[in-house]
Amino acid sequence: MTAPRHPGTLAGGSVAPAALARPSGTFAMVAADQRDSLRTMLAERAGVPGDAVPDDRLTAFKLAVARELGPLASALLLDRDYGYHQVTAEGALPAGCAPILAVDVLDQPPGGAVHDTSLDEETDLKAAAAEGCRGLKLLLIWRRDDQRDRRVALAHRFVQLCRDAGLASVLEPVARPTPEEEAAGTFRLNDSIVEAARELAPSGPSVYKCQVPNGGRGTVAEIAAQAERIDAAVDVPWVVLSQGVSADDFPRSVEAACRAGASGFLAGRALWTNALDAPEPTAALRGPSADRLRRLADVVDAHGRPWWTAAVKEVTA
Repeated sequence: MTAPRHPGTLAGGSVAPAALARPSGTFAMVAADQRDSLRTMLAERAGVPGDAVPDDRLTAFKLAVARELGPLASALLLDRDYGYHQVTAEGALPAGCAPILAVDVLDQPPGGAVHDTSLDEETDLKAAAAEGCRGLKLLLIWRRDDQRDRRVALAHRFVQLCRDAGLASVLEPVARPTPEEEAAGTFRLNDSIVEAARELAPSGPSVYKCQVPNGGRGTVAEIAAQAERIDAAVDVPWVVLSQGVSADDFPRSVEAACRAGASGFLAGRALWTNALDAPEPTAALRGPSADRLRRLADVVDAHGRPWWTAAVKEVTA
């Protein structure tokens, strides 16, 4: 089945993700919107405190990612603090790689994990669209706590803002344990991914982005069996992220998710982490990172569900 890459809407009025997709209707998207976490990774490799890594080092790395991986990616996710404006001003992305702008404000202590997020109220979405932005991304930290209704409302508000601006919406819930679950050892990642999807996917994003079941460990069949539960809960195109999955496990994880109904990936660490070790990352990005991206694109073309097919499937109870 083939379909043109054209603007349009999905059921419920969400903007179709055509601009973010490959000609096959699948997604091979690169994430470079990490902020303090990228600073921490760079600092750890250099053996220095995080505050010793200047802002321009983060921006320079993201520009290198855009130049070297952009030609191979269907979309590139950036943040407005370190890279988005520089990449767009330079025209670093080819026409086939759509810019996605992160509009999440991160509650993240230096050197720590993101605890919570909110929606960036300062970004001019109409101006971003006029500059060439084709999609927006919102990260939500999902827990079994008393904030679940707030997160659902935020997801719906985000998707509506994207619709109003004519931009694709990428919703990224990441399931985490509550302190009580962590202390009792009762957190179950796979169950939480599915529960989050049941709550948040009905907001109707253009693309739903979620974690890989089992943390990417196991055979293709084992991961796919768990990923089928996600597919049953999501009635829009969905992709997987790479956080928490080793670079070696990620290709198998993507294949498993795609065999279960996913349409591809939006990943950063599994692609470019090796380039953080080099003072000048261009060679590593142009070599090993680009090779990984090419292989992953082949995987999603072979096994991924085209977005226009995913967009019309029915969710099972």
